[in-house]
Amino acid sequence: MNSEQHPSSAPQVKICGLTDVDQALGCVRLGASAIGCVFYPKSPRYVSERRAREVVESLPAGVKSVGVFFNETFPAIMRKVERCGLTAVQLHGQETPELVRELKQERLLVIKALFVKQDPLITAADKYTADAFLVEYAQAALPGGNALAWEWGQAGVMDRKRPLILAGGLEPDNVWEAVGACLPSAVDISSGVESAPGVKDLNKVGAFIRTVSRCGKLYAERGEKLSKIF
Repeated sequence: MNSEQHPSSAPQVKICGLTDVDQALGCVRLGASAIGCVFYPKSPRYVSERRAREVVESLPAGVKSVGVFFNETFPAIMRKVERCGLTAVQLHGQETPELVRELKQERLLVIKALFVKQDPLITAADKYTADAFLVEYAQAALPGGNALAWEWGQAGVMDRKRPLILAGGLEPDNVWEAVGACLPSAVDISSGVESAPGVKDLNKVGAFIRTVSRCGKLYAERGEKLSKIF
């Protein structure tokens, strides 16, 4: 399956924590709409500016390159955006609504992470002008899902004025259940398709995206329409 075959009636897929050009291109060929590079130094998937630029420059037109940041300043984020050629940013800490507005003025796609277990909570969605919200549970020391599954239906209570990206503990075997619980516009996965931190298993990526593609029927059955993010 390639990106052209990924049905528009199914959630889009972001594969996060890429550190290698060949793996990034493999994910795109399998149907990923966005590729994420993590710039948080303590993450096992941290990527240098040089390597991130190589990944971004390899991506075909139409695939979003997302830089993932944790409590960084506007100048620090923009340096990496400009040096790496990023087209989107994901803010995964306690960033302010003002920072979101500043970044949107740079004509970037801005994704703000909201959480069930810590600030900013999903109930804070109205404070942010982000283009989309990524929602996960957040109950471990490191930012991100940390491969921990949770009650994904809790994401369904948030303000849905803007698209929802579901993350946290997703795997090929549980993504159907997760999508059915809250009908997100997109899903985000990292460790659930890895053989080691930062090393994607393309067989798992393919299995994950094939299952997500079949999830389109869940939206049709409930009369729900999808919002495209990437």
